[in-house]
Amino acid sequence: MPSWSEQTLGTALVLFILADVFLTVLYARLGSGLLSYHLARGTWLLFRTLSKPFHSHRPKILSFCGPTILVLVVLVWALLLALGMALIIHPRLGTGVVSTNGPTSRDFVSALYAGGGSMSIIGDTSFAPRTAGFRLLFMLNSLMGVSVISLTLTYLMQVYNALYRRNAFAYSVHLASGETADAAELIAGLGPEGQFQSGYTAVNELAMQMTGLKETHHFYPVLFYFRFPDTAYAVSRISLVLLDTVTLIKSALDDQRYGWLKESAPVTQLWRGCLSLVKDLAETFLGDDLPHGNAPADRETREEWRRRYYAAVRRLTQAGIPTIADQGAGAENYVRLRAEWQSHIANLAPALGFELRDIDPAGSDPEVPDRRPDFRRRLHSVS
Repeated sequence: MPSWSEQTLGTALVLFILADVFLTVLYARLGSGLLSYHLARGTWLLFRTLSKPFHSHRPKILSFCGPTILVLVVLVWALLLALGMALIIHPRLGTGVVSTNGPTSRDFVSALYAGGGSMSIIGDTSFAPRTAGFRLLFMLNSLMGVSVISLTLTYLMQVYNALYRRNAFAYSVHLASGETADAAELIAGLGPEGQFQSGYTAVNELAMQMTGLKETHHFYPVLFYFRFPDTAYAVSRISLVLLDTVTLIKSALDDQRYGWLKESAPVTQLWRGCLSLVKDLAETFLGDDLPHGNAPADRETREEWRRRYYAAVRRLTQAGIPTIADQGAGAENYVRLRAEWQSHIANLAPALGFELRDIDPAGSDPEVPDRRPDFRRRLHSVS
């Protein structure tokens, strides 16, 4: 390769990696990375394919994908920066850059060693620049290396802080629903005996945390690939429980008694935040895997949703919460609202290796609330 083209290629490679670091760490928006986004998606597809034969161990294997992606991204950044510098240095080995320990080897491995070694101010390299241009290049390479390392370390810490917040939020929703992932159980706990004054504060807190969760995934898209074996931590499950919560509030609660709650800003914020999150994640990470258009639910599915609605109403009534007088109209409203989000959950859950029945146990078995102990047992028991 002619020396000018080799150096041009090296410069382009360095600039490309710096741009990817900038977009991933500093710009930090969903789907903005030049390389890291595609590397993460490719790694996930590889994990998903290779884990299929392991069946019962598959969830555990998939849980290693997120950390693996972070390691690969950092390694690829470092290796490609070193490779770019090696392409720039290689044509001038022995002239612009020389060995400090005897004759200068002019092979590419020596250029790679010189490029990688100059990326740190305290790096120990047996190569030294001899011209003003290469002295400046070595200095810039050292500053660039230190900057990338600092940004990467900060990025890793922020990713894990964000992961902790997501998991804490997910588990709080899980516990608030009595570990059932049932929105009816969550609503019953928010307004026992029909008292939603304190429950309104809890809904407002859920809405605020959901807004934070949505922005967290915009800042750190790699969080999407942190998939844990326990379904309680799944983004699709958090979103489903909260979307179903709003759907039941709008369709099942008495209009006269709880009109103030149905029309409140936190309920609207919770709905829009959840729906925006699942739409963004599905469109960004599923891409071509998304079906074209959302086909309307068939008659059997709509009937299953109605059974789910009536079972939820019975549970709310058991908790002493006044429900809508016209339950037939409420059921139709529930079906209409659920149709707006069900397909997004149905697309997102399998994409991360979850069965929909595990994400939505109440929807998959609509009569499950009827088999639980009477809600009044909460008066003297917490089990």
